[in-house]
Amino acid sequence: MSEIHPHSVSVQYKGKDHSILPQFVRRFRGGWAARLLGVPAVLLLFVFPVAKLVWLSFQSDAGITLAHYRELIHQERFWITLQSTVTVVLGSTALSLLLGTVFAWFVAYTDIGRKRMLHPAILLCFILPSYVLTLSWSSFIGPQGWVSQLLQWINPGLTPWSMYSMGGIIFVMGIHHFPLVYMLTLDVFRKIPRDLEWAARAGGLGKFKTFCRITLPLALPGLTAGGLLVFLASLDNFGIPAFLGTPVNISVLSTLIYEEIVGFGPSAFARGASLSVLLGTAAVLGSLLQWMLLRKSHAPDAVQPDSVPRYSLGKFRKPVSAALWAFLLLITAVPVSSMISLSLKRAYGLGLTASNLTFDNYRYILFENPRVWTSIQNSLILSLVTMLVCLAAGSLFAYLRVRKPSPWTKAAEIAASVPYTLPGIVFALSMILVWMEPIPGWNPGIYGTMSILFIAYICRFLILQIRTGVTAFMQIDASIEEAARVSGAGIRRRWTAVLLPLVLPGLLTGGILVFLMSLTELTVSALLYASGSQTIGVTIFSFEQAGDTLYSTALSSLIVALIGAGGAVLLLIRKWNSRQGEGGHSHEY
Repeated sequence: MSEIHPHSVSVQYKGKDHSILPQFVRRFRGGWAARLLGVPAVLLLFVFPVAKLVWLSFQSDAGITLAHYRELIHQERFWITLQSTVTVVLGSTALSLLLGTVFAWFVAYTDIGRKRMLHPAILLCFILPSYVLTLSWSSFIGPQGWVSQLLQWINPGLTPWSMYSMGGIIFVMGIHHFPLVYMLTLDVFRKIPRDLEWAARAGGLGKFKTFCRITLPLALPGLTAGGLLVFLASLDNFGIPAFLGTPVNISVLSTLIYEEIVGFGPSAFARGASLSVLLGTAAVLGSLLQWMLLRKSHAPDAVQPDSVPRYSLGKFRKPVSAALWAFLLLITAVPVSSMISLSLKRAYGLGLTASNLTFDNYRYILFENPRVWTSIQNSLILSLVTMLVCLAAGSLFAYLRVRKPSPWTKAAEIAASVPYTLPGIVFALSMILVWMEPIPGWNPGIYGTMSILFIAYICRFLILQIRTGVTAFMQIDASIEEAARVSGAGIRRRWTAVLLPLVLPGLLTGGILVFLMSLTELTVSALLYASGSQTIGVTIFSFEQAGDTLYSTALSSLIVALIGAGGAVLLLIRKWNSRQGEGGHSHEY
């Protein structure tokens, strides 16, 4: 008896399936081959570094011990650093929550103009690397900045507020992270049923009481999740406290770990590991809490966001729009412009006049300083290779995660997210511990070379490509691929003629994101770089530590130009994606 199934195209004859059996064997072998290769790779790259870091924090010559933790809690510096960390993190989180909530409410609830342009302008604060934003503000408020000159013109005795202070760190960190609250809160505001608010207003509540009793409680899960994300980002941040706090002896946990490791000493790695475990534990607990809150805030996913404005600003529409735009320009474009103007001066301390402007600083960093040119080349090569590897490996894994979900792929995705969840400084230390001596007595020669940066970048940013790839593949119905397979298309044909044309814009968006994140990376590179493998972020950090502000601002200005070019490429990809979506209805295989 023969039986033909349209989907599997299998043929049974005398109780034996001659086509399914070899296929099953191939799948069995292929699945186990993937596990045999994938499981050790996941354990080595994502699990083993963290396990070794935790193990070192409890290890001593006498065996397992808590001596490193006891040593920490008896140090006055540890408690001062912990207090500074709590102050900075809570202060910046409060500022981000306030700004993010205000901007999300105005965009979601009111009829302010040019919302489509306002959205990327809000995100610009977060797109700029934290150390570039920090340099911009220290240039803007500093003794050579525009604010100082304005105050001097008003009254020679007036001096601006110092950015090298606890308040300066909190302010820059708060404005850098507030777009995270905005992004997580915007849709939550739009999904609040307007019927509830109308009922409250009809019952006699004013606008403010309606906001406090109806809107705010319903938006609380999104606000809390956004606040926790800012909390984690502030805990992870290394650039802002390193640039603004280190010169005035203000340390937070991330900079203290860096100082412990670069200071060396007999137990530097053990103390650094103990601090990293404390910092990493706080980050993991915060991530779990944020994940739970996000699940709660996603409960009404079936509700479509309501983008129609609920309040008309009337005659205040233009003044409010102008105030919001002025604030965004004041915290981003104006400080960046001040930094660029400083980078064009002949010498630090000269006035901003035409005779004092020059491109010598740019000529020096691009053509006369081989160390800078090496760092630019290193960053471009690192970013390009990381993007290509993540694009290939992350996209393939995302395909398997969507089309063939299993406990193995889910576990591998969780493991791949660990390096990005951990603070960068903690992950960098774990990479040192693993690749300096993976097996006792064997040094593969990776630590101190570009190879460890390649491995660290790929491990840290792979999850970004996986998440964007999963989103792209989930938008493609499996029936399209199945129809191509039934029509006789092989794997290569299905990918080139069906899948890639549909998912390529989404995959490239993830690739560009990985490229930009790698290009501006500082935290991981600061611990892993060696002579000859320095990156752009490390070089800017070194210039600033040496007091070469003109060179650090010039190189930061080039970073801003590269980010602008990357943003233009992303915009082109988005337009291409939109055209693909419009033409998708007429697509025929």
